[in-house]
Amino acid sequence: MPVRVQTEDFDLSTEVRQLRAGRPDVGAVATFIGTVRDINEGASVAEMELEHYPGMTEKALEDIVARARVRFNLADALVIHRVGPLLPQEQIVLVVTLSAHRGEAFAACEFIMDYLKSEAPFWKKEQTPDGARWVDARSSDEAALRRWSEPAA
Repeated sequence: MPVRVQTEDFDLSTEVRQLRAGRPDVGAVATFIGTVRDINEGASVAEMELEHYPGMTEKALEDIVARARVRFNLADALVIHRVGPLLPQEQIVLVVTLSAHRGEAFAACEFIMDYLKSEAPFWKKEQTPDGARWVDARSSDEAALRRWSEPAA
């Protein structure tokens, strides 16, 4: 269950190839890449800086992936989250899920992202024309998370 928090960029093809290696039981691979937008809440964003607590952040991500593995019967999963200063269009996060079937891979990928957005200890600061501002949690992220509290079908 690989989880990495890093400043360096990542390559989707490389990461998927490495995760799938030697896994003939995998019939589905779902991926999600989050990127930095140039506009947020109506303001231009020149840069976004992500901060975290080393150790605590990795543990939170590992717990989220562990829950997804059980709930969706995953063969494996990968989460890479970048920290530090990032520019618009740069990659922030990668989630890859492997399973025997597509439904579980897609659902697990979305589950991991919903929990990551709400529970992982990351803090985002944006540089806008009006100066720096911290990004608050969104009610839409909390709403997305609530749907997973219902028992799995």
